[in-house]
Amino acid sequence: MRRLSLYAGAALVGLVLLLAVVSLFWTPFDPTHVDPAARLLGPGWPHLLGTDGLGQDIFSRILVGARVCIQVGVIAVAIGCVIGVPLGMAAAASRSWPGQLIMRAADIVYAFPALLLAILLAAAKGGGSILTAMTAIGIASVPAFARIVRGSALQVLSQDYVLAARASGIGPVRIAVTHVAPNIAPVVLVQASVSFGLAILAEAALSYLGLSAPPATPTWGRMLFESQQYIFSNPSLALWPGVFIAAAVLGFNLLGDGLRDRFDPTLVEVR
Repeated sequence: MRRLSLYAGAALVGLVLLLAVVSLFWTPFDPTHVDPAARLLGPGWPHLLGTDGLGQDIFSRILVGARVCIQVGVIAVAIGCVIGVPLGMAAAASRSWPGQLIMRAADIVYAFPALLLAILLAAAKGGGSILTAMTAIGIASVPAFARIVRGSALQVLSQDYVLAARASGIGPVRIAVTHVAPNIAPVVLVQASVSFGLAILAEAALSYLGLSAPPATPTWGRMLFESQQYIFSNPSLALWPGVFIAAAVLGFNLLGDGLRDRFDPTLVEVR
C-alpha cells in the first residue's frame, strides 16, 4: 500500500508535468482566441474537452493552466526552502533567545495565510499578478519548512557523532553542512512535495479571486470563476478545471506520503 501511494502520486504529478511541458511547444488552439460561433460546444473533435462561453478551447486552456500551476509551485516552494531551511537550522543550532526569536517570528507569519498575504501584497502593488501570488504563497510556506527542519535538526544535533565533531573543534557551519543537511534532506523533500500541492491549491484560489495571473492568462482557478454563470446549463465547464486541480493536489500529497514512508526509518516494514 505504501508503494501504491508513491506510484499513484508520481503518476498524477507526471501527468501534470507532462501537460505543462506540452503547453510550452503545442496547444490545439490559441487558448485566448475568442470564437463566438463555437461557444459552449461539448467534448468532441476538434475541441477535445469542448469550448467555454467565449468559444475558447478548454483543453488548450487546461494545458496552459498546468504550466502556470507548476511555475507558481516551483517558485513558491523554492522561496519556502531557501528561507525556511536556513532559519530552521539556525533555530536548532541556537538553544538560547535567537532560536526562540526565530520560531516566534515564524509563528507570527504562520498566522497569515497565503490568501491574506496575497491580498495585502496586491493592495500594496495596486493589483494582483503571478509574482504576487508566488511571493505570498512562498512566504506563507516558510514557517512550515522552518518548523520541520528545526525538529529534524535537533534530532541530528543530539547524536553522538555530532557531539564528537564539536569536541574535535569543527565549527557550527561545517557541522550544519556536512552532518545536518544530508540527514534532513529527505524530510525537506517530503515537505516540499506537500507544500507544492498546497501552493497549487492556493494559486487556484487566488486566481479565482483575480489576485494571480492577469485575465488574459488561462489558469484553472480563473476557469472555475468564469464557469459560474454556466454551472447549471453547462456544468462541464467547471468540471474540467476542478478535476485537474484535485488531481494535481492529490498527486503531490500522495507523492509526499509515499516519500515519507520511503525515507522515514520508523515506518520501515518489518520483513
